[in-house]
Amino acid sequence: MSAALRWQLLALALLVGALLWLLAPVLTPFAIAAMFAYLFDPLVDRLQRWRLGRGAATTLVFLGLTLLLILVLLWLIPYLQHQVATVIRRLPDWIAWLQTDAVPWLNAKFDLEIDLPDVQQLAAVLQQHWKEAGGLAANILATVSKSGFALVTWSVHVLIVPVAFFYLLRDWRGMIAHVHDLLPRSIEPVAVRLARESDETLGGFLRGQLSVMIALGVLYAIGLFAIGLDIGPLIGIIAGLISFVPYLGAITGVAMGAIAAFVQYHDWVHVVGVLIIFGVGHLIEGYVLVPRLVGEKIGLHPLAVIFAILAGGELFGFLGVLLALPVASVAMVVLRYLHERYRASELYGSGRGPAIGVSGKVTTETPAPAKQP
Repeated sequence: MSAALRWQLLALALLVGALLWLLAPVLTPFAIAAMFAYLFDPLVDRLQRWRLGRGAATTLVFLGLTLLLILVLLWLIPYLQHQVATVIRRLPDWIAWLQTDAVPWLNAKFDLEIDLPDVQQLAAVLQQHWKEAGGLAANILATVSKSGFALVTWSVHVLIVPVAFFYLLRDWRGMIAHVHDLLPRSIEPVAVRLARESDETLGGFLRGQLSVMIALGVLYAIGLFAIGLDIGPLIGIIAGLISFVPYLGAITGVAMGAIAAFVQYHDWVHVVGVLIIFGVGHLIEGYVLVPRLVGEKIGLHPLAVIFAILAGGELFGFLGVLLALPVASVAMVVLRYLHERYRASELYGSGRGPAIGVSGKVTTETPAPAKQP
């Protein structure tokens, strides 16, 4: 690759980054649509292998997902509203438990001086406004409708997502082919290789981890509901959604579930039940779900995932959160490729001083450079 081409590619990357930063609010619905198109493109490809046309396969997937989303929303929104209402109703009991039991025990046990503010008044205000608002949906609609322009913008974004999703899903292969044709021929082999490895990394992580999150959320919700927790399903859903970071979902779910169980029943039997549920869920996640659905070759470290999401949100807002995992997966692939090139370079194998061999003996031989990939 010539020096001029390197500078041109660097200028192009800076231009794309500047455009993303400036157009982040406009690009957000298209990024959401592109993410869904990427996730469901393999399903359309599979339908095409059953001798369906690309347009027919896309229409079938789109209609099926739309029907599934409608059914889930019709059941999920009222149920979540009921769960949140239960949380608001139980809030004074939890605060009272903190003030009369938990905080005095911590102060006496660890010689602390924890002093909770007057949160009973806050709980009363939350309960009052919740009753006046009439529920979660009313709260959201009231907030959005305060500004007519914000309501119009939000509505347009909601309408753009399914339309853009349909066309992106239908034309996905064609767009990939056009991008391939635009690549400079000098970097085309390397770019294709990196794109293929990035697709394996990102696709495996997103599709597999999404399946793990849904499975764990359902498992935790059913288990906590079975032992009688009023807000068990809500805790299970939250724990499942944040389980993309190992241990975070289980730790959060155990803490919330144990407190809710103790405050509701005032015994340790239900707390032990919570521990058993999350222990079984963690074993199923580690030995069944992750090996089968995610695999061992993803290469995205949990810390890399957290850092990518936080950095993307800080730089580009919600659009950055959406693009965080794709960018992180590509960055990991590029770093592995650069490491491979470095190990094969003369710089890595050009040492002239004494080297320590595998056996631990000092030798004066220069290690041979690794073979080119």
